[in-house]
Amino acid sequence: MADLQADVLRISDIYAAEHGIDRDRDWALLKLQEELGELTAEHLRMSGRARGKADTSKLGDEAADVLGMLLIYCDSAGIDLEAAMQRKWLHWLEKAPA
Repeated sequence: MADLQADVLRISDIYAAEHGIDRDRDWALLKLQEELGELTAEHLRMSGRARGKADTSKLGDEAADVLGMLLIYCDSAGIDLEAAMQRKWLHWLEKAPA
């Protein structure tokens, strides 16, 4: 996950420089919310609860945007996502029956 996060951060740096985006303190969280809204909109189209043509590849693209922005947010907030996943989720595997 660290390699993916590093690549995403590099791409974000390039994008911000090319488009003159000021990524201030809360930018990553606001962008994460925006991307989640776009994923939700596509989900609604896919389930026939919103207008517009559904596109399965777009659903995946929006999910990728959410993950990318989550990785950027975690970096900006000083969150070690791998450690947090271990602490919050993966420890349950140690207790699961084999």
